[in-house]
Amino acid sequence: MTEISRGRSFQSLLFLLSISLQFIAGLSDDSSSSKDETKPDKQATSSGGTGSKIVIICVVLVAVGGLSFFLFKFWQKKKREEQYARLLKLFEQDDELELELGLRD
Repeated sequence: MTEISRGRSFQSLLFLLSISLQFIAGLSDDSSSSKDETKPDKQATSSGGTGSKIVIICVVLVAVGGLSFFLFKFWQKKKREEQYARLLKLFEQDDELELELGLRD
């Protein structure tokens, strides 16, 4: 069951990444279609920097999201192990009590 949920979360992550890349491609300035090719366009030179900034921000956001996902899963695993240890300790105490009272051999 966890493999299916991991696969679905990975697919949804890839889907969101592809959508964000489509937005980045749409934001880029197509300098070949501009009418004034002889004038240096200040927006064309700065849009490359803006596009790379957007890509870096998206990569950082995906990395932070992935890190928080794995930390959450790690926290859940530790919590589950602690609860299991408490459950085992509870049953061990009951076994010792039964032995002390002579209810069980």
